[in-house]
Amino acid sequence: MKDRIEAIVKILDEKKAEGIEVFDMSERNYFVKQVIIATTMGERHALSLTDDLKEKLKPAGEQFLGIESSGEWVVCDLGDMLIHLMSSEYRARYNIEEFLNKIKDNKTI
Repeated sequence: MKDRIEAIVKILDEKKAEGIEVFDMSERNYFVKQVIIATTMGERHALSLTDDLKEKLKPAGEQFLGIESSGEWVVCDLGDMLIHLMSSEYRARYNIEEFLNKIKDNKTI
């Protein structure tokens, strides 16, 4: 899992994604083990990042079970991991980090 996360973070970083955060949810009652969140420079950047992730990770055996895109927010489902690529506005609005941290800290939501 560590190698997979490092590969994803490296791709995102090389392609200028910002604010990359990794949340280890493996010890919590959550539907995936890892969540990666990154800020994009907009819709085209998010789609480009998604294409780069698929291009570089599929040959390594990574399976993309689903990709949902709304223009400001792309979610890539890798089964045991989610990758959220969000514009800065959406990231601030939805504040997924706070939600995930509450789960990690075992606080009531």
